[in-house]
Amino acid sequence: MGSHAEWNGGLALSVAIDRHLCLASAPRTDGKIELVSSAYPDRETVWLSDLSPSFNSPWTTMVKAVLGQLRARGVHFGGFNAVVHSEIPPGAGFGSSGALLAATALTVRQLYPHKLTETGAVVRRLGGGRMPPLTKLDRLRTVAVCRSAGQGVVGETGGSLDVVSTLCGREFHAVLADAQLNTVEVLPLIGEMAVVVCDTGRLSPIVEAESAALRYHCQQAAQKLNVKYLRAVESPQLKLARDRLSARQHAVAYHVASENQRIVAAERALRAGDLEQFGQYLLHSHDSARQFFGNTGSALDLLVELARAHRGCLGARASGLGFGGYTVNLVLWNEVEAFCANVADAFAQSTGKQLKTMRCRVVDGAKVL
Repeated sequence: MGSHAEWNGGLALSVAIDRHLCLASAPRTDGKIELVSSAYPDRETVWLSDLSPSFNSPWTTMVKAVLGQLRARGVHFGGFNAVVHSEIPPGAGFGSSGALLAATALTVRQLYPHKLTETGAVVRRLGGGRMPPLTKLDRLRTVAVCRSAGQGVVGETGGSLDVVSTLCGREFHAVLADAQLNTVEVLPLIGEMAVVVCDTGRLSPIVEAESAALRYHCQQAAQKLNVKYLRAVESPQLKLARDRLSARQHAVAYHVASENQRIVAAERALRAGDLEQFGQYLLHSHDSARQFFGNTGSALDLLVELARAHRGCLGARASGLGFGGYTVNLVLWNEVEAFCANVADAFAQSTGKQLKTMRCRVVDGAKVL
């Protein structure tokens, strides 16, 4: 929930699931960095002194952005080789960018040991051996580095809050992130249920342009309401200011305001262990995104309606950026197989397209192997 909270200084609720990006690395002494990905045929070799974006290998821009942020904080690092392999679906706001940002930061921490401080300076670690596991404070400071890197990448429409669940995720817990206060909490997500991801196999070819348009409308609405972020706006204010906003601006502002309220209510439901109520908030979140934010689409709407009708589904909504792609569903454990089969069959009958389903576990966040 709160997929676009980064733009609005809002709240986001997410989980880390058992789909992984792995980065294998080794140091080198010639002042170069060599980057290779199993998803792309070409490798890129750059000098440490040149971390500018590459048009031939755009995926490496994320890596370089993290390196630039670490260097700005005083981290001294040398060259290295890095090979990336990912099983996270790219391009749909599913966390692939956040995983790459986090993996890069953890790689540099291991190859060139350092500790980030509250002021952004670095205390160099004395002695040899591997770095100890990240503490909670280490994770939050690494999140800050990665978020700054993600926000600095031109065209990064998914925001940079993905890295919060990547670094701070905990098994059997949801992650509550506050984009304005830069705080992170974990909430219990315990029960006989599973997270099922449904992949439509279709994503809008202009998803970045559509997401950029959404961001523009949010910014314009905030400006007309004289606030920095729509996070500061509540529903009564919108009623009073309706004549100052276009219909589209009012719609996106209404979704943002109501989504923040839903996440606060969802937090209470999780703390109380009420998964059925939490699932209802997921459904309400999707309904609002469809009606007001306008980032769902017919395929995602169909999937959520099919999920809503299944007895084993507690809740469902569009995942990530929207505009096609995926839905996330909270399903009773003993109903997962029937849910996947029934939803896939009904989707095929309605659209003629095959649906991929993934049963996922809620797991701990990133770690060094």
